[in-house]
This record gives sequence, structure tokens and C-alpha cells, in this order.
Amino acid sequence: MNRKAELFVDCRCELGEGPFWHPLLGRLFWFDILNQTMLSANDAGHIVDRITFRDTVSAAAVIDENALAVTQSGTLLRYDFRTDTSSPIIEIESDIPGNRTNDSRVDRAGGFWIGTMGRRGEHGVGNVYHYRAGVLNRIISGVSIPNSICFSPDGRTAYFTDAGAMIRKCATDPETGMPIGEWEDFFSIEGMGVADGSVVDAEGFVWNARWNGNAVLRISPDGKLDRVVEVPVSRVSCPAFGGKDYKTLFLTTAREHMTPEELEREPQAGSIFAIEVDVAGIPEPAIRL
Repeated sequence: MNRKAELFVDCRCELGEGPFWHPLLGRLFWFDILNQTMLSANDAGHIVDRITFRDTVSAAAVIDENALAVTQSGTLLRYDFRTDTSSPIIEIESDIPGNRTNDSRVDRAGGFWIGTMGRRGEHGVGNVYHYRAGVLNRIISGVSIPNSICFSPDGRTAYFTDAGAMIRKCATDPETGMPIGEWEDFFSIEGMGVADGSVVDAEGFVWNARWNGNAVLRISPDGKLDRVVEVPVSRVSCPAFGGKDYKTLFLTTAREHMTPEELEREPQAGSIFAIEVDVAGIPEPAIRL
């Protein structure tokens, strides 16, 4: 297996985030949060969609081949590809205009975990919500920067980090996806940036993107470092498995707040990178509306 990810789409997003493979369309989707844009590309790395929303967007869940549930700041939207229109599913902090959505992912029971944060990264003003079958619950409060939301293959464990110092884990109900235990420490490492987005493979290992770390790490279910994949840009934000056999690991990156000197060293910062791996990922479940 290669140990270094290669360029897949030279898109240079300001803040690339929220990648996922759409199993019904056979495309990778991701977001440029600060430019309020959702993009997609086919398996050859050619951009197919570039859709702009009214506010920042950060993640989405599959509804069917024609629609996605998109986390726009203030609301969860239903976006329809056929009509290029959006309609609200449910409000999420619409009364807090200073907040926006961030890292979010669907659990194995079809519940959408949706993280929010201050638009300037203010301390403790965000939350994590669980939306499933028309019901919205706040499950984590006082969050600064929600990240690493992902789930074990059996749906019995959730992972999460706030501001990237420590990835934590919690027992969850596989029937509902809701937390049923206390959060406990899972993984931390010095000298490799901070923990950003994560995804779990079919063997239950967590793949964690390292912001300012030039890498993505594979972490065993018992919290031990298994391998390191190098990325040729520093701000690696989130991984996702995809491709026909789900053995391609895609990585979003960012160029937000980089200096001219840093951008000269990393001209492709904000682009999508990819690497073929020897273990498959798991298709993202559809959201239960």
C-alpha cells in the first residue's frame, strides 16, 4: 500500500470539509464551507456539481438518488437535484446567527449527528445534535469546534473530538444511534497537528485527519496508532471512503488563514487528495427522515 496520498481534484477550497461517497450516484461529494458551496466529482476526479447555498454548508446525508439532507447554518435542508431547489427539514439554531454547522455524519441507525460552532471559533458556543425520524435532540453541549464524528461498524460506539486535543468515544444504542454511556478518552498524540474529521473502516479502525499535521492516521479500536499516511498539504480536514470497492480514501483539505509564504509552499492546499488502501470502508447509511 502507498504511504502518501496523491492529488485527486485540484479544487483549492478555502475550507474543504464533509466528504462522503454517494453510493447511488457513484460520486464523491464535499463542501467548501466558507464559500457556501457543495461540490462533487466522479471516480476519475472530474467535477460534476458545484452548487452554492444561501449560507455556509458543511455536510450532507443521502436521502435517495435525487435528494440530500444538507446541513446549512440554521437549518437542515432537503436539496433536490432534479429541481436545484432546497426546502427546510428542521431548524437547527436558527435563533443563533453567530453559529454555523461543522463536522456531521450519519450513524448506523440513520440518525444524523450535526455539529455546530461559532463562526469565529468562539469557545464553548456550539453543540452536537442528533436528528432521526423527525426528532431533534441536543446530545453534546458547550462545544468549541466539533469534529471526528464517526461510528463503529456495529453501531455501538461513537467517536468525537472538541477542538482536536483528544478523540473521545461513547457507547451508543445500535437501534437508535443515541449515546447511552459516558464519554471517555480514546486517542491523542503529540507532534502531529490536532485531530480533525474521522471515518471508520470495515475493521473498526478510525482514520483521523490531522489539521496542521500533513497526515491521516489509522487508529485501532483499542486506541493505538496503526499507520500514518502522508499528505502533501498541512491542513487535512476530513477523510471518506469511496470508489467501487470502498478502498479509496479521499481527503478534504483547507487553505483558510494560510500566509502567502505557506500557500507558495502548498499551492494545492484546499484540494482533494486520495490514496488506495488495503481495507474497505463502509457505505454511509441513508438518513431516516
